Amino acid sequence: MPQRTSTSTTSAAGRRETSLYAPVKRHLERLGFEAKGEVCGCDIVAIRTTDRPLLVIVEMKLSFSLELVLQAVDRMPAADEIWLAVRASTRGRDRDDRVRKLCRLLGFGLLRVSPGSGRVEVVAEPGPYRPRSNERRRSLLMQEHQRRRGDPTDGGSTRAPIMTAYRQRALACATALRNGPQPVKVLRSLADDASAILQRNVYGWFERERRAIYRLTPAGLTALARWTASPDFAQGLNGAEAGCAADRSASDPSNSDVQPISVGK
Repeated sequence: MPQRTSTSTTSAAGRRETSLYAPVKRHLERLGFEAKGEVCGCDIVAIRTTDRPLLVIVEMKLSFSLELVLQAVDRMPAADEIWLAVRASTRGRDRDDRVRKLCRLLGFGLLRVSPGSGRVEVVAEPGPYRPRSNERRRSLLMQEHQRRRGDPTDGGSTRAPIMTAYRQRALACATALRNGPQPVKVLRSLADDASAILQRNVYGWFERERRAIYRLTPAGLTALARWTASPDFAQGLNGAEAGCAADRSASDPSNSDVQPISVGK
């Protein structure tokens, strides 16, 4: 029984923020700082005396959270560097690469602390950071925005197909074929890349009747009936009729038309 009480007490101590203090303090001291706890509401304030003293504030939490970030933001005007310290986990937020990127974007340092072993791992260094520009992703966003006619889909929509620029042009072609086969040259007045849309046949709406002549498939008729009833349809059709002029290579042939872009990578 006494041993069980001792183990329970040790475990409970490891679940308190104070369990992070000693390892973080030792880490700062190895870097030449004099660290003190609970200074003017800050978990740790550390100062390294040089020609110009360097003042560091460390805020600690058992896990990474919005509250921790907000505390750090509040401390920014008073410190030269801000560090966040969280207890190390196996699958927590401290293992999420997006958290590391967030800290770098904000200029915060991030420490992962193992109270039991006293190990402190530097996940991110504090300092200014700007992610490397990804011109291809930027170009995709620009092209889709410019080619899409009107604003046919509410932001935040997740449970229905998105009315993308590619779908707008495909629907314009399907509408023209509703009453019978048409030559590709007629459809080009509705979509400059009509030939590619018909040949790729991403949605299974079109089939070739003979050279340069296309017609709707049963799936195309069904889809056209469904989309005609959608409030997005009018903008898709009107936009195509206004002329979807742009580089044909911008068309995305996937079922989701334009793939979601992770702008943070």
